Amino acid sequence: MRCKRDTVGIQLLGEPGREESTTSKIGTRFEELSGDARYLDYEAVADPVGAGRIPAVPIARFGRWRYCAAATGVIELDLSPQLGLMASGPATGPGLLASFVRIRASEDVFASPNATSQLYYVMEGRGFTAADGHLVRWEAGDFLTLPTTQLAVHAAEVDSTLFWVHDEPMLRHLGVTASEPRFRPTKFPRAHIDAALEALLRRTVDDHVPDPERRTILLATATQEQPASVSPVLRAMVGVLAPGDVWHPHRHQSTGLVLVADAAPGCYTLLGATLSPDGRIVDPVRIDWEPGGAFVTPPGMWRTHVNESPHAARVVPVEDGGLQAHLRTLEPRSRRVGPHGA
Repeated sequence: MRCKRDTVGIQLLGEPGREESTTSKIGTRFEELSGDARYLDYEAVADPVGAGRIPAVPIARFGRWRYCAAATGVIELDLSPQLGLMASGPATGPGLLASFVRIRASEDVFASPNATSQLYYVMEGRGFTAADGHLVRWEAGDFLTLPTTQLAVHAAEVDSTLFWVHDEPMLRHLGVTASEPRFRPTKFPRAHIDAALEALLRRTVDDHVPDPERRTILLATATQEQPASVSPVLRAMVGVLAPGDVWHPHRHQSTGLVLVADAAPGCYTLLGATLSPDGRIVDPVRIDWEPGGAFVTPPGMWRTHVNESPHAARVVPVEDGGLQAHLRTLEPRSRRVGPHGA
């Protein structure tokens, strides 16, 4: 395509010697558009967290006291001040917002986030959800995933609490609006999850594989099997720690929101930035597990989970790992060490 200047503007031309029938008058007043340009030393900004230009994702914990006596409503687990995101809105991680949703018996909650992906885990109670022409019942231990939706209504038949995670903070950062569903609404019943865990445990025993990490089920929807995730953004797992289990130190690049579904005193997570030469976490931060509580595991940080109690424990990690896997940046790593990895 060639163009020709005239006194009014610029006329688009086709092939040489043949003028297009359509012309575009765009004016002749040029702008510099360079006022926002910056020129930075790469070495000084290559690691924005290390350089202090943006805050790191903090280690944080949220107890069940936040919702156990609350009226019907949404209790956001907001870390936006610590993340430097106060101007944009609530966030638990750079791209995710987690909340406890408390619904008293015979009451309901409306939800309409600007999000591509929503995940609900039923912590306690029983009820149903209506969203985009779908009506589905749920009870304790079930998962429900919803894609982009105009409105969802969650109603409780008895006092109920849901753990809700969605990716609205990421869409706010990009300045976009979710408009096209990328997966179908999907329910994961607890009975099916328990059956999958039992089958996995039998295979682990039959194959003489002692790794406690093998007692984890990764949930996926049919449209997100590669990479395996419940949505294009979210990954969700259900892990069981038997008495005496110690997960080897591991890390990946997604932000983790871990819900403790069930645990007894003596269950905890150790978090730290580095490993010693023998593979143990250096100066770890210990997070004791509280049933019904949640905590944040920052990306890239080493972690290990320990059950020193006489009872099995169950955790529900939810991450932005679907997006990380799609970008090929999830980068999971594990280090095998002795007891506690610390």
